Amino acid sequence: MNTTPIDSYKLFQKLHPLSLLAQISSRRATGCLRVFTKSNSWSIYMDEGKLIYASCSDKLFERLDIHLRRLNQQIPTLNSSARVQMRMLFETNDGDESISQADYQAICWLVDGDYITYPQAEILVSELAHVVLESFLTIKEGSYEFRSEHPLLNLPSFCHLDLRSLIESVQKRFRSRRVNQAQVTPGQVSPVVDNANARSIEAKALSEPEKQISQQTDLTNVEKSQANNNTNISKSTKERLYTVACIDDSLTILKSIQRFLNEEQFLVVTINDPVKALMQILRSKPDLILLDVEMPNLDGYELCSLLRRHSAFKNIPIVMVTGRTGFIDRAKAKMVRASGYLTKPFTQSDLLKVVFKHIS
Repeated sequence: MNTTPIDSYKLFQKLHPLSLLAQISSRRATGCLRVFTKSNSWSIYMDEGKLIYASCSDKLFERLDIHLRRLNQQIPTLNSSARVQMRMLFETNDGDESISQADYQAICWLVDGDYITYPQAEILVSELAHVVLESFLTIKEGSYEFRSEHPLLNLPSFCHLDLRSLIESVQKRFRSRRVNQAQVTPGQVSPVVDNANARSIEAKALSEPEKQISQQTDLTNVEKSQANNNTNISKSTKERLYTVACIDDSLTILKSIQRFLNEEQFLVVTINDPVKALMQILRSKPDLILLDVEMPNLDGYELCSLLRRHSAFKNIPIVMVTGRTGFIDRAKAKMVRASGYLTKPFTQSDLLKVVFKHIS
């Protein structure tokens, strides 16, 4: 069916998201509405007035991973290993758009690999659409374009969602949240829901253990940012600073390694969630990776094997950190091409000996 497109492009201006959605829905439009603000961009994909996918550039794969972890409770095949492999294949560095519609292609990959079924993909797309539209409806100003052609037309469609029903559901959430805020803090005016509030909706949906992991990861990001500042200072004085990435679910072990490695010589990037932190490892470009063997959901041997498949980690030394010293464990480490072994408990001398052995 021929459709009448919205004006091709509008300069930065005040926007009315509901009006834009109403236009493409009423005209039974097929194409992609893209809206840009100073910090983010949104993509709303339509097929004859029905929504087939919605995406926001902010925390793209973190948002997808949150919903995949929820599905993991009912789908045994959708384990941590599958999610890690998906992110390594499709998640790109900030500003790198070499993979077009990477999040949607990642969902197609999960379906093609029988990790999730078509009905499960439909549920996933619907949940993501609700979250993305919550932030989309808060846009006050920006620019937009509507294109009748887009790459999703060549990919499978998992659902055709009624835009009006979606918006009514999102607005109902807004009203419910305002009522709850008014009850908690009587007499205060409920704040306008912005992008940060929209993201907090996802965080509230996490279980308590996942919240703790998320908070710990945020602390890791702060530590990394501070460490990066130290790196710049070190470079200005022409000192050599080695970067060591430590992946362990134990905060005690991570703190011990930080304490043992002199900050004047080492930048220590601590990571307590291997699934979320793969991009952190990519960005930090470590000289050495210390990898704990016994971690929940994804053990060190499996993660080491996945890392070795990525071109960026083929030649980086990976040292397995474990309390196991048996022949079978050492054989496993060799099979996944680990570079060495550090046995727990270890002293500062033990750690430094292993680190300097593998850092050239």
